[in-house]
Amino acid sequence: MTRTAIVTGAARGIGAATAKRLASDGHAVAVLDLDEASCADTVAAIEDAGGRAIAVGADVADAAAVQSAVDRIAAELGAPTILVNNAGIIRDNLLFKMTEDDWDAVLTVHLRGAFLMCRAVQKHQVDAGWGRVVNLSSTSALGNRGQANYAAAKAGMQGFTKTLALELGRYGVTANAIAPGFIVTDMTRATAERIGVGFDDFVAHAAKEIPVGRAGEPDDIAAAASFFCSEEAGFISGQVLYVAGGPRA
Repeated sequence: MTRTAIVTGAARGIGAATAKRLASDGHAVAVLDLDEASCADTVAAIEDAGGRAIAVGADVADAAAVQSAVDRIAAELGAPTILVNNAGIIRDNLLFKMTEDDWDAVLTVHLRGAFLMCRAVQKHQVDAGWGRVVNLSSTSALGNRGQANYAAAKAGMQGFTKTLALELGRYGVTANAIAPGFIVTDMTRATAERIGVGFDDFVAHAAKEIPVGRAGEPDDIAAAASFFCSEEAGFISGQVLYVAGGPRA
C-alpha cells in the first residue's frame, strides 16, 4: 500500500539513502532539510527511478515551520503516516571546552526537532489508524568522548521513542529507533577533519574495530528503516536496533 513518508535531514547521507529506499518501497516521499534547494539531488534520484517525491525546506526546531511543512506535504502528497527523524548536527568538543551554544544547538535539532515533527504528524497517523515513526539514535548514546551533547541527545531519542510507542500504540502507530555505529557520511568526515586525521585512514581504523570488518554505509541504515516502516513490522514497537556491525561494549 502506498503511504506518504517524511524523512528529515534527507538532502544527503543516511537521510537521502532512507528517502530513496522508502520511495523504492512504493511510498511517496517528502525530502525535508533545512535548505529546500539542497534536497534537489535526492528528489531527482527518486523521480528518475520512477518514484514520487517533493523537496521541503524547514527548520525542524521551528514549530511554525514544521507545521507549515507538514500541512504542505499533506496537501501535495497525501496525509503523512511514515516519519523518519534523521535531522541532526554535531558540535563535538570535550566537556571543558563545550559552550552552552554547542550544547543547546545539538539538543535542539535532535530532540526538539523530533518532538515537533512527531507532534505535527501524529494527528495524520491517528486519523489513519496506522503509522510508523523511526527515530535515529546512535551508538554514541552509550557514551562517546568529546560528544557529551550528542550522546545526551541520542540517548534522549531512545527514551522519547519508547514513550511514543506507549502513547501511540493503541492507534496503530509503532515507534522504533535505529542506533547506527560508524557510518561513512559527511558527518563522520567532519569528525575526521576535527581531529586532524585523513578520512580514508579514519575509516580504515574504524573498520578494524568493527566485528564484520567494514564501516557502515547509509544504505545499511536505510534497510533497517525500511523494515521498521513495513506492514510486517506492526508488532515491533519501542525498540532500539543497533546497526553497528557488531555489539558495542
